[in-house]
Amino acid sequence: MSDQTCQVATGQPSAPIGTTLKPAPNFRLIALIIASAMFMEQLDATVLATALPTMARDFGVSPPSMSIALTSYLLSLAIFIPASGRVADRFGSRTVFRTAIAVFTLGSILCAQAPNLTFLVFARLIQGLGGAMMMPVGRLVLMRSVQRKDFVAAMSWLLVPALIGPILGPPVGGLIVTYLDWRWIFYINVPIGILGFILVSIYIEEFKGESKGKFDTFGLFLSGVSLGSLLFGFEMSSRSGEAGTSILLIAIGLVFGAAYLRHARNHPSPILDFSLMRVPSFKESVMAGSLTRITQGAQPFLLPLMLQLQFGLSAASAGGIVVATALGSMLMKATAGKILRRYGFRNSLTVIGWISTLGYALCAFFRPDWPIWLIFTILFFCGFFMSFQFTAYNIVAYDQIDRERMSSATSFYTTFQQLMLSLGICVGALALNTSMLVQDHTDPKLGDFSVAFLVVTAISLTATIWNRRFSPNAGSDISGHQA
Repeated sequence: MSDQTCQVATGQPSAPIGTTLKPAPNFRLIALIIASAMFMEQLDATVLATALPTMARDFGVSPPSMSIALTSYLLSLAIFIPASGRVADRFGSRTVFRTAIAVFTLGSILCAQAPNLTFLVFARLIQGLGGAMMMPVGRLVLMRSVQRKDFVAAMSWLLVPALIGPILGPPVGGLIVTYLDWRWIFYINVPIGILGFILVSIYIEEFKGESKGKFDTFGLFLSGVSLGSLLFGFEMSSRSGEAGTSILLIAIGLVFGAAYLRHARNHPSPILDFSLMRVPSFKESVMAGSLTRITQGAQPFLLPLMLQLQFGLSAASAGGIVVATALGSMLMKATAGKILRRYGFRNSLTVIGWISTLGYALCAFFRPDWPIWLIFTILFFCGFFMSFQFTAYNIVAYDQIDRERMSSATSFYTTFQQLMLSLGICVGALALNTSMLVQDHTDPKLGDFSVAFLVVTAISLTATIWNRRFSPNAGSDISGHQA
């Protein structure tokens, strides 16, 4: 690959021969700065669920009514994630990322100071605005700051905290609620946010994309209603007694989604650019990654619930077992580059996709008499292989995306990533409840959890079809693999 092609793909500006450029910071430092912000967002999204009963008591409301504190955050994500790429092009990726950290930190402070539920919902909307910009723009900053040869290692460093956050959320929330005040759930974001803001200001370069015509305001409205309804519908499907509302919201989301697709065909620069799906590596990564995320979304919902309800473990003990997947994810970052260099993206994703999905299918056969060390070991390797998959998907997706479309691609990819994680919860909950209905159980039994695990992993296993469609040379200049 020529130097010019490399510069276009990474978003790094070219310079005349003989010009002395400012030394770029180490890619690991850049990845860790971005990862710290994403970890803060991912941890906060899951840690709150543990504290809702305690918060409900302080606010003088019923625990079920606290669900609006979760859904209000999802609303902000649904509305603003699609707009993140255009905003980053207009104001600069460093400026937007730094501002997103500041907004998220401010929202955290407001959440911690909330005197009632209404104020908390308002603060969560602000938090969601910051979170919606942090996820895709953070990935965009990484793509524009790191050379292609360092993509694999940088993405490995980036994705580990994002995978660890949802896993550590419940046990961390339980510890805070048990030994501290629930407000510390939000205060812990403040030092991380301040440090991240400073480091981004020092080490991240500014980059502005080219303006592509008038902002798609109507498209933003249609996509916001569609994605918001779908996310709410998927999230509510995991709650008992909310089936009717869930179905209604999903139906609204599909109707507005169809309206958006029709609108996007006639708009010169739609807020979500579906023409990106004509790029082979991007399309295959979106499709295979979406199917795989069904399992990733369902597993944090099903596994802790099964360990507590059927194994009789406390929330802290269940969290201690589930953390095995986080440890496996951490090991992955040291080996992903070597595997991809040896076998390439297509072969690696095909084989490891089977291993990872079948590994999570083993959760269907967990029983209380199994040794804890064996369950821990299986989950450890599941975390390793699943983390490898998402590292590879997040890299190869941008293999054929040029610099001008990088911001649109990150917005599009992040939107579907968030949607499919929520759908994973929906599928897991639906399979669990259907099994209970068929077997006439009012409370879930071990067999019901087994059915749910097998259903979600069977869906994710179909990602193999799309993995085999990757070109043998896909991402070869990134991984160093020679087909």
